[in-house]
Amino acid sequence: MADLHDKALPKATARRLPQYYRLFKSLVDEKIDRTNSQIISEKIGVDAATIRRDFSLFGELGRRGYGYETLALRDFFADLLGQNKETEIALIGVGNLGRALLNYRFQERNKMRITQAYDVAGNPLVGTENEDGIPIYNISDIKKNLKKSKINTAIIATNKEHAQEVADILVDAGIKGILNFTPLRLKVSQGVHVQTIDLTKELQTLLFFMSQN
Repeated sequence: MADLHDKALPKATARRLPQYYRLFKSLVDEKIDRTNSQIISEKIGVDAATIRRDFSLFGELGRRGYGYETLALRDFFADLLGQNKETEIALIGVGNLGRALLNYRFQERNKMRITQAYDVAGNPLVGTENEDGIPIYNISDIKKNLKKSKINTAIIATNKEHAQEVADILVDAGIKGILNFTPLRLKVSQGVHVQTIDLTKELQTLLFFMSQN
């Protein structure tokens, strides 16, 4: 299988990696040993040619006339996505969205879990723990806490006005990956990765496609 350290993976392919992992995990759970690009296409809604092109970027993942071994591919994509190690995450912003994320049990589906949460002193939840025992700290403690932890990934679920300020604090504390739930395009230093999920934009896109029908 190919070494990706010196390759730039297309963003469209990278976005499909979790789909591939979930599919192969499901197939293994269903005791299915082998599959092919046509079956994968039918299950995830991506055309077979695109799937074969994606897989070719990683070297020989399957064999012509034989297909793909589900267990090998599950383990390959799990390793690629960091699913074989624990990933601790900090959550900043414990409003309505933040509380929903805080109570979402990532660990039941993979090895990611929120272990710290933060908000401003005016939030009555600051100084408490949620039902899973995750502490909610005052944001003034964020640098001190993160620098003492193993956390290098964070979720921003604050309002737009404070998102950049929070991102600056996170980067200064050593965070290398940010999942941003605000519409603001964050400016971060080189080596820090940002993934933005703009719920309004996604809904507007959905409504556009609905209108075309």
